[in-house]
Amino acid sequence: MGQQQQVVIVGEEHCGGEDRELTVRKTTLFTPGDGLEAYDHRTGALAFRVETYGRGGACGGGAAAGDLALLDAEGEPVLTVRRRRPSLHNRWDGFLGDGAAAGGGGGHQKPLFSARRSSILGAGTGAAAVLVDLLAPGATGEFHVDGSFPRRCCRVVASAKAWGGADGGGEAEEDVVVAEVRRKVDEDAHVVMGRDVFVLWVRAGFDAAFAMGIVLVLDRITGDEVDGDPGDDPLEATSPA
Repeated sequence: MGQQQQVVIVGEEHCGGEDRELTVRKTTLFTPGDGLEAYDHRTGALAFRVETYGRGGACGGGAAAGDLALLDAEGEPVLTVRRRRPSLHNRWDGFLGDGAAAGGGGGHQKPLFSARRSSILGAGTGAAAVLVDLLAPGATGEFHVDGSFPRRCCRVVASAKAWGGADGGGEAEEDVVVAEVRRKVDEDAHVVMGRDVFVLWVRAGFDAAFAMGIVLVLDRITGDEVDGDPGDDPLEATSPA
C-alpha cells in the first residue's frame, strides 16, 4: 500500500493515522454564550473546545460577535466559523485561525470552506440536507451530510474528487464516508446518553478540525428540533468498517 491518504483542510496536525473517536459535550445549550468540548475517546484528553466571539471569551482577532471559534487543546484558535449574510440557504463560511480578516478588519482572508442547506425546502424537518464546498486554493470537490444531526445520526460523505484528489494522488472510485455523528452509549450502564453528549467518528487521514467545523455548522443550520419519534433514526449508529 502507498502513503496514508489525507484530506488536509485546516492543518495536517489534525489528520491522524488511525480512525479517531471524539466524545463531544455541549457545555451549555447552543445559544449566545454557548460552549462545546470534544475529548479523545482513547486518552480522555481535551482535543477541541468552542467559544462564541463577542461574549467575553478569550479570543479576539478581527472576528465579529456571533462567530464561533474552534480552539485546540492549548486554547489556540484553529478555525473560525461565521454566518454569511444575507443568505437564503443559511450559509456559513469557515476561516483559518482566529478569522482576523473575516470580521471586517480590512483584510481579505478567503474562507477555507462554505456550508449551506441544500434547499430552503424542508427547513426544520430535522434532516441535515447540508452541502459543504471546499474553497481553499488547490482544494477540489465537495461534501454532503446524510441523515439527521438533531437525532445525532448523520454521516459526512466526501465526493470521489474531494477524497481521492486531496493530496494529488488521483481520484477515488466512489464517495467515501469521512466522519459520522452518532449517539453516545454509556459503556458501563449500556444506556444511550442524551443528545448533549454524542460521538464524532473521524476516518483516518481526515482533518478532525474540519469535521468539528462541520458539526458546528450543522448545529446552527438544523438546531436540535426533532420531528417524530427520536428513536426512528434514519441511519444505524455504527461506524463504517
